[in-house]
Amino acid sequence: MSLAHIGRRLGTSLWCGKWSRLQPVSKRFLFSNHQSHCSLFFTKEWSCLLPPQHVSGFLLRADSIHSSSQRLKKRQPDEPPPRELDLLRYDMKVLKSAPKPALYLGFSGLVPFVSAPLLMAITETYIPELAFAQVVYGASIVSFLGGARWGFALPEGSPAKPDWLNLANSVVPALIAWAALLVSHNIIQSGMLVIMGLGISLHYDLALLPTYPTWFKALRTILTTVAFFSLVATIVLKAFYPEKSYLTQE
Repeated sequence: MSLAHIGRRLGTSLWCGKWSRLQPVSKRFLFSNHQSHCSLFFTKEWSCLLPPQHVSGFLLRADSIHSSSQRLKKRQPDEPPPRELDLLRYDMKVLKSAPKPALYLGFSGLVPFVSAPLLMAITETYIPELAFAQVVYGASIVSFLGGARWGFALPEGSPAKPDWLNLANSVVPALIAWAALLVSHNIIQSGMLVIMGLGISLHYDLALLPTYPTWFKALRTILTTVAFFSLVATIVLKAFYPEKSYLTQE
C-alpha cells in the first residue's frame, strides 16, 4: 500500500471522527428535502460515509439561519392602525347607525348657521343683525361642545376619565366662546374665534382625548365642516356686499 493511499485513509478517518461528534438534530431537519443533496455532496467531497443526519442537520441549521435573516430583511413593516382623523374611510360608513334623534337634532342645528349667509346672498346685502345672531349661536355651540366633553368624562366606567386632561380641556371651548362674545362688536374677530373654537373642539374629540362613539365622531365632523364654511361665508359677504341694518336706528 502506497504512502499516498495511507495518508488519504488517515485524513478520511479524521474527518469522519469530527463529523461523528456532531449532536443529533430534530426530526424536521431529518426529513428535509435538502437531506439527500447535502449528504451526497459531502460524501463525494471527502470520500467517506458520514452519518446523513449529522451532515444534513449541520448544513440545514446554517441554511435556516441564513434564510431567517433574509426573511427578516424582506419582511414588510406592519401597517399602522387607522388614525382617528381618517374619518372619510373609517367612520363615515357608521353614520347610518346613529340614533335618529341625534341625526335629526344635529342637522337641524345647522339651520341658524346656514340661513344667515344664505339670506344675505339672496338679498345681496350684508345684514349685521343676522351676522351677530350667527356668531352668538356659534359661540353657544362651542360652549356646549366643551360641556358635552365634561359630561362624558363624569359617568363611572366612561372611557374618558375625570382627570386634568379631559376636564381642563373641556373648559377651553367655553373660554373661547366667552372671548368671542366679548368682541362681538367686530364680526370678523368674533367669527374667527368661533371658527377656532369649533376646530379645537373637533381636534379634542377626534385625536387628543378619549374618543366618542364612531357615529358621533362622523356626525361631529359633518356638522363642524358646515358650520365652518357658513361662518367663513358671512365674513366674506361682509367684504363684498353693502351693509344694511334693520334694527339699529341711524
